[in-house]
Amino acid sequence: MSNTDALYEEVKRIYQQEDVESETIRLADYHIPVGISDDLGDGDEWPLILEKVKKADILIIGSPIWLGEKSSLATVAMERLYGGSSLTNNKGQSIYYNKVAGVVITGNEDGAKNAATSLLYGLSHIGFVVPPNVDAYWVGEAGPGPSFIEANGEENEFTQSHVRMLAYNTMYFAKLLKENPIPAKGNVMA
Repeated sequence: MSNTDALYEEVKRIYQQEDVESETIRLADYHIPVGISDDLGDGDEWPLILEKVKKADILIIGSPIWLGEKSSLATVAMERLYGGSSLTNNKGQSIYYNKVAGVVITGNEDGAKNAATSLLYGLSHIGFVVPPNVDAYWVGEAGPGPSFIEANGEENEFTQSHVRMLAYNTMYFAKLLKENPIPAKGNVMA
């Protein structure tokens, strides 16, 4: 298990307690070519993931921090999500409308807020609703050292408070949008 997986498991535990179904998808386990498209053909497995995103009410992107930035796989995920942003629902809105998003970030040193800012802005820009306080993160000390699992990051109260806010705010807004979808008026693809 990666450190980012371990942090997401904290969110998933709350989802399970609240009877919210959750699935973890590790992009490294799929063949996902780089590009800005919903399907690049030739063995591209992104369409399998995109189908899951279409069915989901909540999307959480997890990323470790590399040199103060989100990971290359998180970047690929954002590019590929962007590649599908012109696809529309039955109202003519982006397929990401009425879905909520959040992020979990882990790493040593700093960069969690930078990575979260980049991911959350990108998700909002393509149509996801980003509720307040949906960036749960843990960072260790500067330089090499223990990461989330080895450092018992699950005991960090700041991180745990953000795990709770991420879980409960995404659930609340997902339910709110199910019951009160964003109107099509003024919100259709041109």
